[in-house]
Amino acid sequence: MKSRDKSEVSSRLTAVGIIPVVRAVSTDMARRAVAAILKGGIPVLEITMTVPGAVRMIEALNTEIDPEVIIGAGTVLDAQTAQACIEAGAQFIVSPVLNLETIALCGRQGIVVIPGALTPTEVVTGWMAGADFVKVFPAGAVGGASYIKALKAPLPQVKIVPTGGVSLQTAADFIKAGAEALGVGGDLVDVQALREERDDVITERARLFVEIVQQARAK
Repeated sequence: MKSRDKSEVSSRLTAVGIIPVVRAVSTDMARRAVAAILKGGIPVLEITMTVPGAVRMIEALNTEIDPEVIIGAGTVLDAQTAQACIEAGAQFIVSPVLNLETIALCGRQGIVVIPGALTPTEVVTGWMAGADFVKVFPAGAVGGASYIKALKAPLPQVKIVPTGGVSLQTAADFIKAGAEALGVGGDLVDVQALREERDDVITERARLFVEIVQQARAK
């Protein structure tokens, strides 16, 4: 496992601009999703704690795949789980909620942390507590890109990662609204496609997301 400092991980997440949220009902499905995402050109993975054996999977992936790939843990709800993920080799920690203990723990250990928030108060609370990025979730349910644009107007310094409602149709608008990167779940890691063993669908979508983010940033 290649060790990286926090600033390098943070820079890489921004440069790639896409954080694939790997959520699946079995370890096998999750591993196939990982392979399809990497084949599609996204060198970032967020393995969620809802995947069976997620912590062990993070540990295994760190020894099996290209060391240039940034592996993180998602759906981390408390500091204890964050610690287990860090020990397994997670290089960033993502949560759907704002847990100050988790932010503090990651700060002490030099690990990138992306807590979840929704309201302006929560966004600022997370940022002031030391978050490297703030995950606005569920972004699609509260106005999508227009909500991100509204948040960024008074809070230009906050690095926002919208998640929930990010699709091939909305990705460009989120980037143009000021998103630092995009958390992409079901629209990329299509569980139905995995069930039908059409892993190539995920690979193709990964390629398209990369293309859309690059084009949106160029404009």
